[in-house]
Amino acid sequence: MMTPRLLQNGRLPPALEAELATLYDVHPLWAEPDVPAFLARHGREFVGLVTSAAVGADATLIGALPRLRVIASFGVGLDLIDLDAAARRDVAVGFTPDVLNDCVADLAFALLLDVARGVSAADRHVRRGGWLSARWPLTTRVSGKRLGILGLGRIGRAIARRGAGFDLDVRYTSRRPVEGVSWRFEPSVVELARWADFLVIAAAGGTATRHLVSAEVLDALGPQGFLVNIARGSVVDEAALVDALVAQRIAGAGLDVFENEPNVPPELFGLDNVVLLPHLASGTHETRKAMADLVRDNLHAYFSTGRLLTPAPLH
Repeated sequence: MMTPRLLQNGRLPPALEAELATLYDVHPLWAEPDVPAFLARHGREFVGLVTSAAVGADATLIGALPRLRVIASFGVGLDLIDLDAAARRDVAVGFTPDVLNDCVADLAFALLLDVARGVSAADRHVRRGGWLSARWPLTTRVSGKRLGILGLGRIGRAIARRGAGFDLDVRYTSRRPVEGVSWRFEPSVVELARWADFLVIAAAGGTATRHLVSAEVLDALGPQGFLVNIARGSVVDEAALVDALVAQRIAGAGLDVFENEPNVPPELFGLDNVVLLPHLASGTHETRKAMADLVRDNLHAYFSTGRLLTPAPLH
């Protein structure tokens, strides 16, 4: 049997690239100087596509691979993969859910604690010698407060469970109420924000959630409320968020994601009421290895049985 030929769209962890190269005939699309010309000449050769949540696969790329049967993505986000185009072609799409839930939820709480207690800002204060001349101002307690979660999927539920350890009152909003959970459902993100002390975004990206956290939501969160985003930058109206932080219409924000990564609004750099991270929520050795293993195992399962271990929900 011939070794399946895979096209790799974007870089992947080196260990995963090396392993896939031993199992399949892999070609790096990211190394081609003229991608359209390459695809026009060689697109028919590929039966599989390996990509990541950060790079995805648009309809043009999918359409340029007439023999494509499977897409394996490194990551949980699906907003950059054209699932409709894949479904029309009956192309299976695999992704890597569950294995990153805990690390992403951990980081959500790290950001929440950091921005509420001013950990990073206080660290900068000590390093520049500020403690020698001034006390650090009082900050905001976390325990016993109200935690609102936007998006109660796998990661949202992991965040909610962690809230119990801090005696937080948890409510959530989602497209619909989630069965089998005890947390209270709020049908409106505005009302959830008005209720919450901390609003954590764990919703999927894409057109359906673009700018769901609007100026109205931020105003509802108010000058005592904090925003944490470990989902997708597109879920937040970033210009409105910058205005709210600069004007202190919200208390602060912990941000791991942005609308135009890796570009971060420079207005945020001088603010002590915002914590900025370079999209690293799943970035631990353990989680990235588990994600890489699942990409490998999805491909093996598909080419062995015709079924993926963790198929994405096609539209």
